[in-house]
Amino acid sequence: MNKQRKAPGDLERVRRFVNTLQVGRKTDLLSDTAGVAEWFAHEDLAPAGVRVARADLRHATQLREALREVLAAHNDGGPVPAEATRILDDAARRARLRLRFEDDGGAALVPEAGGVAGALGRLLAIVHDSIAEGTWGRLKACRDHDCSWAFYDHTKNRSGAWCSMETCGNRAKARAYRDRHATPAR
Repeated sequence: MNKQRKAPGDLERVRRFVNTLQVGRKTDLLSDTAGVAEWFAHEDLAPAGVRVARADLRHATQLREALREVLAAHNDGGPVPAEATRILDDAARRARLRLRFEDDGGAALVPEAGGVAGALGRLLAIVHDSIAEGTWGRLKACRDHDCSWAFYDHTKNRSGAWCSMETCGNRAKARAYRDRHATPAR
């Protein structure tokens, strides 16, 4: 995977969250409750030793995959599946996200919930901020469905489609070449 495709600022946390599952390698950092607690503590989204229930594990992995579906839609221009939107809305509701105004006149979206629900809410607040900043649409999932790695599209015209041209992009181009030059069956 091309590690140069990091996202700007806190959006990088969302990219890393989606990439806790490496589709092609079948490795999942959130495969159990201990993994969820460790990952959120490491990212400073929840305190060390945060209590994680089986429902929290399910909510975290559902949110991760809903975000991946949104990132895939960013890549192919298609609509976001309704189920993904429902999962995002449910996570925001559980986090009890609310707008908090600050002394300097600014405002921030903050979760009132604690634990994993609050940590997931913090990720959603980052998504909200990224939408407002205009960077959200550049966070994409690799077009290779055997990969689906989240990457930030740094191309000038927002045309990046693969996490790495050297691996996934070349495989896609080779596959397309073979398909174009395949001998028709008789």
